[in-house]
Order: sequence, then structure tokens, then C-alpha cells
Amino acid sequence: MYLAPAMLIMLIFIIYPTFNTVYLSFRDKSGANSAAASCVAGEPCWGVFENYRYALTNQLMLTALRNNALWLVLMVPGVVAVGLLFALLADRVKYEGLAKSIIFMPMAISFIGAGVIWRFVYYIQTGGGPQIGLLNATLVKLGFQPVAFLSDSRINNFALMLVGVWLWAGFCMTILSAAIKGLPSEVIEASRVDGANEWNVFWRVMFPMILPTIVVVTTTMVINVLKIFDIVFVMTGGNFGTEVIANRMFQLIVTDTGKSMAIAVLLIILTIPVMIFNVQRFRAEEAAR
Repeated sequence: MYLAPAMLIMLIFIIYPTFNTVYLSFRDKSGANSAAASCVAGEPCWGVFENYRYALTNQLMLTALRNNALWLVLMVPGVVAVGLLFALLADRVKYEGLAKSIIFMPMAISFIGAGVIWRFVYYIQTGGGPQIGLLNATLVKLGFQPVAFLSDSRINNFALMLVGVWLWAGFCMTILSAAIKGLPSEVIEASRVDGANEWNVFWRVMFPMILPTIVVVTTTMVINVLKIFDIVFVMTGGNFGTEVIANRMFQLIVTDTGKSMAIAVLLIILTIPVMIFNVQRFRAEEAAR
């Protein structure tokens, strides 16, 4: 009985929407007919799985899947490394509280607001007028040519990832800093007395002890990056080769509900392994206590 309110909330806001999403992923754009009705004669058709054919073979979706993989490979380790570096450095200065507040401040900004801010930072004036974007104005002052940070497909994904690191580094720093402060000081001091330099103290003593926390932060960031949407939507709209899965789902939500729901199911499937890993790790930690 004590669990009834929680179970009711889960049923209304999680379980029912999930099953309805799966159901709609097998329907056409209006939701009234089977997805097989949207097959075009003479073209490949997966029948009732037609929306999943789009999600797995359409060129825009392949670009989105590639970009999400790129975000996972580059941004997740990047933001965790930057957060860990900030945590270590901030722990050694007298103005630790002020430094951490400044680094954490971007988390207080909405992702939409951050996207608008960084659009101005990356802005390029192509009409021959003065550059008013911070980076391009600086480049021109230094004698370089302005760079199309958001429309050049060779660098625009990296420019967007930099915004993600700027936003999430404070979160990673806060969690990792708490883990570092919880380390037993006598163990660290004993390693220094035994002759270990700071490099060895970190990698051989501190890092193994905070590794479980690093895993938690990493898995959290993996889920966040899989759902990445706001930054891409505001800064490029998914154009110039920057499309991601969540943005493609949003773009289709009104015009083709079936395909949008198929992409949503694909996103859920991609997050399930991370959730299973987290549950197994939590159970292993509980069993070890």
C-alpha cells in the first residue's frame, strides 16, 4: 500500500507513455493506420516496421547516429577529464569556493540560453561588415580570417561539443570534488612519505579510490549525451551535418508521428544498456558492503 502512490505515478507518467510510444512507432504519420500503409510501391518496405527502416537507414538518421556516436566518444571523456582537472586544481587554492562557483555557474543557465550565448560567440559576419562574434572579432584583430564555426562541417560538431563541455564541466567537478574530499588523508600522506610524487599519488592512490564515482559521472554523461538536443536545436537546427537523434525526433513530431516515435524507441533502446550497467554496478556495491 505504501508503494501505491509511487506505482500510480509511474504507471501514468512512465509506463503508459512508453507503451503508447511503442504502439505509435508501428503506425503511419497520422497514427490511424499501420506503418505498412506508408510504403511506396517499387521502394524497399519493412511492412509494419517501416518507421524503423527510416530510423535505421535514412541518410539524415545515419548522420544523426554518427554524430551521437561522435559526441559519446569525444565529449563524455572530455567533460569528465575537464571536470576532474577542475576538481583537483580547485581543491588546492585558497579561493576554492569562488573558483567552483564560477565553474559551476553555466549549469544555472538553461541550455537554450547557453545556445543563444554561444551563437553570438561563434557568429560570423558574411556581408563584409565588422565581425561582432567574440571569436571571429578576436581572429580578425590578430590578422586571421574569420571562421564559420557553425556552418563548416569539418569543425561545427566540435564547436557544439565545446559548448556541452562548458555546460557540464561544473556538474562533473562538483561530484568528483566531493569524492576527492572524502578520500582518507592518512593514506595519501603515507604515500607521499614513502616517496611518491604527485603524479604517482594521483594515478596510483587517488584515482583507484575515486574510480566508482568517475564511473557514475561517466554513465550519467553518456545518458545526457544520448539525449542531447537543446544545443544543436538552438545553434544549428541540425543543419550543416550536425543532426542528432533527439533533434530528428523533434523535427518529425508534428509532421510524421510514427517515424518520430520510432526514433524515440531507438533512443530508449540505446539508453537501456547504460541503465542495466548502472543497476548491476549498484547491486555489486551493495553486495560488497
